Amino acid sequence: MLKTEQLSLVRQMDIVFKELQEELSALSSGTVFVQIRNNVIGKFGIRHNPLSGRSGVFTAENEGLTAVQQSSFRLMALESLKYKRRWTHGEISYEFAIMQGMVVVDATLESNYNMANLLIRYPRNVHNESSDQSYG
Repeated sequence: MLKTEQLSLVRQMDIVFKELQEELSALSSGTVFVQIRNNVIGKFGIRHNPLSGRSGVFTAENEGLTAVQQSSFRLMALESLKYKRRWTHGEISYEFAIMQGMVVVDATLESNYNMANLLIRYPRNVHNESSDQSYG
Protein backbone atom coordinates (compact mmCIF):
# COMPACT_ATOMS: atom_id res chain seq x y z
CA MET A 1 0.00 0.00 0.00
CA LEU A 2 1.29 3.47 -0.93
CA LYS A 3 1.73 5.88 1.96
CA THR A 4 0.94 9.62 1.76
CA GLU A 5 4.53 10.57 2.59
CA GLN A 6 5.67 8.61 -0.50
CA LEU A 7 3.64 10.89 -2.81
CA SER A 8 5.04 14.18 -4.10
CA LEU A 9 3.32 17.34 -2.89
CA VAL A 10 2.14 17.93 -6.48
CA ARG A 11 0.47 14.51 -6.58
CA GLN A 12 -1.11 15.10 -3.15
CA MET A 13 -2.50 18.46 -4.35
CA ASP A 14 -3.93 16.72 -7.41
CA ILE A 15 -5.74 14.27 -5.09
CA VAL A 16 -7.10 17.20 -3.02
CA PHE A 17 -8.68 18.79 -6.10
CA LYS A 18 -10.17 15.46 -7.22
CA GLU A 19 -11.73 15.04 -3.77
CA LEU A 20 -13.15 18.61 -3.77
CA GLN A 21 -14.52 18.37 -7.32
CA GLU A 22 -18.18 17.89 -6.38
CA GLU A 23 -18.12 20.62 -3.74
CA LEU A 24 -16.39 23.09 -6.10
CA SER A 25 -19.02 22.43 -8.76
CA ALA A 26 -21.59 24.00 -6.40
CA LEU A 27 -19.51 27.08 -5.42
CA SER A 28 -18.67 30.26 -7.29
CA SER A 29 -16.32 31.59 -4.57
CA GLY A 30 -14.55 30.58 -1.39
CA THR A 31 -11.15 29.53 -0.09
CA VAL A 32 -9.54 26.12 -0.60
CA PHE A 33 -6.98 25.41 2.12
CA VAL A 34 -4.39 22.67 2.63
CA GLN A 35 -2.46 22.14 5.84
CA ILE A 36 1.02 20.71 5.37
CA ARG A 37 3.20 18.93 7.94
CA ASN A 38 6.51 17.33 6.91
CA ASN A 39 5.56 18.00 3.27
CA VAL A 40 2.45 15.85 3.68
CA ILE A 41 -1.03 17.31 3.24
CA GLY A 42 -3.18 16.46 6.23
CA LYS A 43 -6.33 18.47 6.71
CA PHE A 44 -7.79 20.25 3.67
CA GLY A 45 -11.12 21.70 2.67
CA ILE A 46 -13.08 24.74 1.56
CA ARG A 47 -14.15 27.76 3.58
CA HIS A 48 -17.23 29.31 2.07
CA ASN A 49 -20.59 30.89 2.71
CA PRO A 50 -22.80 29.45 0.00
CA LEU A 51 -26.08 30.61 1.53
CA SER A 52 -27.58 34.07 1.13
CA GLY A 53 -30.35 35.03 3.54
CA ARG A 54 -33.15 37.47 2.78
CA SER A 55 -36.50 37.90 4.49
CA GLY A 56 -35.86 34.92 6.76
CA VAL A 57 -35.10 32.49 3.90
CA PHE A 58 -31.77 31.03 2.76
CA THR A 59 -31.12 30.28 -0.90
CA ALA A 60 -28.14 28.32 -2.16
CA GLU A 61 -26.00 29.36 -5.12
CA ASN A 62 -27.23 28.00 -8.43
CA GLU A 63 -23.96 27.44 -10.25
CA GLY A 64 -20.42 26.73 -9.23
CA LEU A 65 -17.14 26.15 -11.02
CA THR A 66 -17.39 24.33 -14.35
CA ALA A 67 -15.05 21.45 -15.20
CA VAL A 68 -12.89 23.83 -17.27
CA GLN A 69 -12.73 26.39 -14.43
CA GLN A 70 -11.83 23.64 -11.95
CA SER A 71 -9.06 22.41 -14.25
CA SER A 72 -7.69 25.95 -14.52
CA PHE A 73 -7.90 26.35 -10.71
CA ARG A 74 -6.08 23.03 -10.16
CA LEU A 75 -3.30 24.02 -12.59
CA MET A 76 -2.82 27.36 -10.78
CA ALA A 77 -2.66 25.54 -7.43
CA LEU A 78 -0.02 23.16 -8.78
CA GLU A 79 1.93 26.08 -10.26
CA SER A 80 1.87 27.88 -6.90
CA LEU A 81 3.84 25.01 -5.33
CA LYS A 82 6.90 26.28 -7.25
CA TYR A 83 6.89 29.30 -4.92
CA LYS A 84 7.05 27.14 -1.77
CA ARG A 85 10.67 27.31 -0.67
CA ARG A 86 12.36 25.21 1.97
CA TRP A 87 9.59 25.08 4.57
CA THR A 88 7.94 21.74 5.34
CA HIS A 89 5.13 22.84 7.72
CA GLY A 90 2.43 25.40 6.98
CA GLU A 91 -0.77 26.14 5.10
CA ILE A 92 -1.62 27.19 1.58
CA SER A 93 -4.88 29.03 0.97
CA TYR A 94 -6.42 29.62 -2.45
CA GLU A 95 -9.09 32.30 -2.45
CA PHE A 96 -11.17 31.86 -5.60
CA ALA A 97 -14.05 33.58 -7.38
CA ILE A 98 -15.62 33.58 -10.81
CA MET A 99 -15.19 36.91 -12.59
CA GLN A 100 -16.35 37.48 -16.15
CA GLY A 101 -16.59 33.73 -16.67
CA MET A 102 -13.03 33.00 -15.52
CA VAL A 103 -11.86 31.63 -12.20
CA VAL A 104 -9.57 34.09 -10.40
CA VAL A 105 -7.28 32.73 -7.69
CA ASP A 106 -5.16 34.45 -5.02
CA ALA A 107 -2.73 32.07 -3.30
CA THR A 108 -1.31 32.65 0.18
CA LEU A 109 1.58 30.47 1.32
CA GLU A 110 2.11 30.36 5.08
CA SER A 111 5.17 28.70 6.59
CA ASN A 112 5.16 27.45 10.19
CA TYR A 113 8.19 26.77 12.37
CA ASN A 114 8.50 25.34 15.86
CA MET A 115 11.00 26.99 18.21
CA ALA A 116 11.42 23.75 20.22
CA ASN A 117 12.75 22.02 17.08
CA LEU A 118 15.13 24.93 16.37
CA LEU A 119 16.56 24.88 19.89
CA ILE A 120 17.66 21.30 19.31
CA ARG A 121 19.39 22.33 16.08
CA TYR A 122 20.91 25.53 17.55
CA PRO A 123 21.90 24.68 21.12
CA ARG A 124 22.67 27.58 23.41
CA ASN A 125 26.38 28.07 24.09
CA VAL A 126 28.28 30.14 26.63
CA HIS A 127 29.36 32.80 24.10
CA ASN A 128 25.80 33.76 23.17
CA GLU A 129 24.43 34.05 26.71
CA SER A 130 25.59 37.63 27.25
CA SER A 131 23.99 38.83 24.00
CA ASP A 132 20.76 36.95 24.87
CA GLN A 133 20.44 38.89 28.13
CA SER A 134 20.51 42.27 26.37
CA TYR A 135 17.10 41.50 24.83
CA GLY A 136 15.42 40.89 28.15
